[in-house]
Amino acid sequence: MNLPIYWIDAFTDRPFGGNPAAVIPLGSWLEDALLQRIANENGLSETAYFVRTGPARADLRWFTPAVEVDLCGHATLATAHVLFNELGQLESPVVFDTRSGPLSVSSRDPLIELDFPARPAGPAEPTDVLLRGLGARPAQVLKSERMWLCVYGTADEVIGLAPDHAALAPATPGRIIVSAPGKDCDFVSRFFAPDAGIAEDPVTGSAHCTLVPYWADRLGKAKLHARQLSRRGGELWCELDGDRVRMAGRAAPYLKGRITV
Repeated sequence: MNLPIYWIDAFTDRPFGGNPAAVIPLGSWLEDALLQRIANENGLSETAYFVRTGPARADLRWFTPAVEVDLCGHATLATAHVLFNELGQLESPVVFDTRSGPLSVSSRDPLIELDFPARPAGPAEPTDVLLRGLGARPAQVLKSERMWLCVYGTADEVIGLAPDHAALAPATPGRIIVSAPGKDCDFVSRFFAPDAGIAEDPVTGSAHCTLVPYWADRLGKAKLHARQLSRRGGELWCELDGDRVRMAGRAAPYLKGRITV
């Protein structure tokens, strides 16, 4: 069986930046075990699969090399880029049906805008595992159902963190955002996901479902410019809209071809 595959760098305007995702269009769903094996073989933080269900609607799923996840921003942006720029999708927005409900994606040339659920965090007491793994105590710690949000005083502190990823592995929840006020943007972040088999994710749309409510409240503004300070780096333009987070970014194609399974 031959399948098309696209490698898209998301939340960047250039190859080798942002967060790479594989996008594989399907005519119908394959067995979950095969989807997971393909994602593992790809070795990217996410592989997205979609099956069209209408002119502007599709079922969408995301897999890391280790597990299926319930929400992923950069691979959704990459999928939308493939639809709009490779597969002739003219109607916008497109609605993706996912494990996190319907997600609307719109073409805002040169940006693609995602409409995701807000997932705010509340104050929490950090665990010893979390503090030991991060190696530097945050000024503030919050937690949502899925993620820790650890806030530091400056962007330089976030850049300088050298987490012990083995020590972070037992953290619960096992996805950790670190963030601080930005220098040339509203806020910066990094993201670690030991429970998904990812030491550090380059750019994480789903983390901004938690980051944007926090920074919108702290800064007193709904529209925010964000940077993720991984080695590859990424940039997002965000807006808090009630219980939704809109995040927009660019995408850069790197590779397209076919795989044999």
